[in-house]
Amino acid sequence: MNQMLRLVSLLVIILVNQSVFAQAPDQPNSAEIFQKIQKSQVLASALYVAAHPDDENTSMISYLANEEKVEVAYISLTRGDGGQNLIGTEIQELLGLLRTQELLAARRIDGGNQMFSRAIDFGYSKHPDETLEVWNKKEVLGDLVWAIRKWKPDVIINRFDHNSAGRTHGHHTASAVLSVEAWDLVGDKNAYPEQLKYVSPWQPTRLYYNTSWWQYGGREAFEKVDKSNMAALDVGVYYPLLGRSNNEIAALSRSQHRCQGMGRYGSRGSSMEYLDFLKGTKPENKDDIFGGIDITWTRVKGGKPIKDLLAKVEKDFDFANPGKSVPALVEALNQIRKLPDGHWKNIKEKEVKNIIQDCLGLFAEAVATDYSATPGSPVALNLEAITRASGKVVLESISIEPMGWDTSFAIVMTPNEDWGYKKTLTLPADMPFTNPYWLNEDWELGTFTVKDQLLRGLPETPHNFTVVWNWNIEGVSVPFKTDVVYKKDDPVKGETYRPFEITPPVFANFGDKVVVFSSDEPKNIQVTVKAGEENIEGSLSLAHGEGWKVEPASIDFSMKLKGEEQVFNFALYPPADQAVDFVMPRVVLDGKTYDREIITIEYDHIPTQTVLRKSKAKVVKINLKKSGNKVAYFMGAGDEVPQSLVQIGYDVSLLTDKDLQLENLKQYDAVIMGIRAYNTHERLKFAQPALMQYVEEGGNLVVQYNTTWDLPIKEFGPYPFQLSRDRVTVEEAPVKFLNPEHPILNYPNKITEKDFEGWVQERGLYFANEWDEHYTPIFSANDPSESPKEGGTLVANYGKGYFIYTGFSWFRQLPAGVPGAYRIFTNMISLGRAIP
Repeated sequence: MNQMLRLVSLLVIILVNQSVFAQAPDQPNSAEIFQKIQKSQVLASALYVAAHPDDENTSMISYLANEEKVEVAYISLTRGDGGQNLIGTEIQELLGLLRTQELLAARRIDGGNQMFSRAIDFGYSKHPDETLEVWNKKEVLGDLVWAIRKWKPDVIINRFDHNSAGRTHGHHTASAVLSVEAWDLVGDKNAYPEQLKYVSPWQPTRLYYNTSWWQYGGREAFEKVDKSNMAALDVGVYYPLLGRSNNEIAALSRSQHRCQGMGRYGSRGSSMEYLDFLKGTKPENKDDIFGGIDITWTRVKGGKPIKDLLAKVEKDFDFANPGKSVPALVEALNQIRKLPDGHWKNIKEKEVKNIIQDCLGLFAEAVATDYSATPGSPVALNLEAITRASGKVVLESISIEPMGWDTSFAIVMTPNEDWGYKKTLTLPADMPFTNPYWLNEDWELGTFTVKDQLLRGLPETPHNFTVVWNWNIEGVSVPFKTDVVYKKDDPVKGETYRPFEITPPVFANFGDKVVVFSSDEPKNIQVTVKAGEENIEGSLSLAHGEGWKVEPASIDFSMKLKGEEQVFNFALYPPADQAVDFVMPRVVLDGKTYDREIITIEYDHIPTQTVLRKSKAKVVKINLKKSGNKVAYFMGAGDEVPQSLVQIGYDVSLLTDKDLQLENLKQYDAVIMGIRAYNTHERLKFAQPALMQYVEEGGNLVVQYNTTWDLPIKEFGPYPFQLSRDRVTVEEAPVKFLNPEHPILNYPNKITEKDFEGWVQERGLYFANEWDEHYTPIFSANDPSESPKEGGTLVANYGKGYFIYTGFSWFRQLPAGVPGAYRIFTNMISLGRAIP
């Protein structure tokens, strides 16, 4: 048996890696099936509450799922829309979609489930009061109440301290504040009564705060803390069946947060987590967080026979032949179905059905021959089914939704004999397009608009093109539902899957999302039209605001092939005065107008994601002067500043490590370091002497923000200055000019307070808080009730040139087309040799 367990442990490791990479269907091995059988006998649940993707303690989630074997979910109040992306260019709602899928990838590894509220991550917030005002507290609190009533947790665990206002990220504290308030509302039928059409009031047993040494300033300080009110859990346990420790699994899970650079190595050995008791009924044994709660089948009326059946299944389980457990599992399923309708009946019926499928090695899938189709068009499906274990298994019928098509088969399945069937069906003409449900409606700053109560909280849009396989197993009806998918053989990756999508027949994507005009000359507006189906003919025009002029008025097109793309060009003339507006495509096809762009997000660690957004390009006329033309840009963590500079006529060269040589740098009017360049490029410490010599000999070096950690060198300016975590998060915060006569505020553009209007998300971050007297601070700004922060932009004359450190968020403002940001940034580039 030990040898068998070692073999299945190896298979677990292989399957975890393969399924996450290729997004293949889950096909558990014997060790995983045995874990599921054990879990089927536990009727308990927990909810972990925090604010963002990556806030969750994956060690705790894995421990609850795999050691305690309870149903555990993580509710992230936001999808992480306001952060940064270390692996690609997605930002804002597209970044939120990427992080949503990374959370789902993490949960597939640690065994948890995933939920969300409608709250939007709007960037760093210094206080929960600000956060709750922006989020619309009533709505987000209602989402959390909904999640608790729906999940019905026995135990709720907050990641953050609800009493930490002003000491940490406002989103973090707000998540805990809302959790504590929700505790008092979930059992009240008068609170959010509209939810009770779908769920019932619920009162969890206890509420904890997952505290840690970092809350107390260090491990040594935490050792001295009175822990009499805390549950102490050793989450470093080892799982012989899985061949891994809990924290090794947790590290794999956390490492799915790739766009945040959260890769972690696994740890082994004892590891303690502490849960500070907040509310509810204390357990007799403080370390038993489910103590005093009946978490067996006897908590359900009529559940005792099921408890005995499943215990016997566990005892008799044959790792070499899981199929032997099927008759007893089918009997347990029958007993579950006889129970009165209820929360645990619904969960465990599905759970036991899945175990039956796993024990049989029952594989069934419906694969479309293309990854997308349009409403009203035909879709060819290849259906495949096979059972790999002995038993009485009959495929009685198949039904396909939403077409309502079904057929009867009564096929007696022979073990390990593949069965296939081909069918072409026409999609309904009114079938909705595939899209993340929270992006379907326009939204405000703080919360997404989701009108359908049943969609709220779901991690992703439910698939609406599905196949129901009606099986008869050991004389009992056991239906399973699968989504229609697309798969292909990739020469490098092998068998790869992607979701099947319903799309419009045509898309229109702008070449540039922001077009900036610095003169009265027209600019080319490029639109790529892509066919979503074969044989389309139509016309393309651009809608625009008053004062703008476009030529030609419209362009006709025709395409024969699905996926074909044609690029069209319009000349757009700006108004005489400074202006901000949008242009939108209008594609007329068979009398219908389409205005969507298609965006595809593809990474190996998540399923391919498709987003359909209203297509538009921001057009900005700026009263702008510039001096100097040739600019070098060294990319850091990734941003779109170079493209923005090209928009206003700069000749921009992207540099690599090898290009940071003095003789090469001398040709540029300015050298600009991208955001977090020193954090992400350790080799910059070797190039620093050349960069400083470039400045000394007359160059102009602009360094954008770096964080206070992971710096390969202590000083990256010619004179000392100290970075801090100072930031200004309110984008409308007033900005004071500290040195009004400085060239940055006067040449070649006269900077005024108006240039700080229309900023997005924040003023800036990681300002300096101490600096050498050689530096001149340019601006002062602060959030409400805080002291002025003057280290946002520092300028030093060094030799014949200039060095600038600037923590202002140009990487957000320039791609957003903020006019004043272009004027100020142009002035920074114009320092040094560009000044006459």
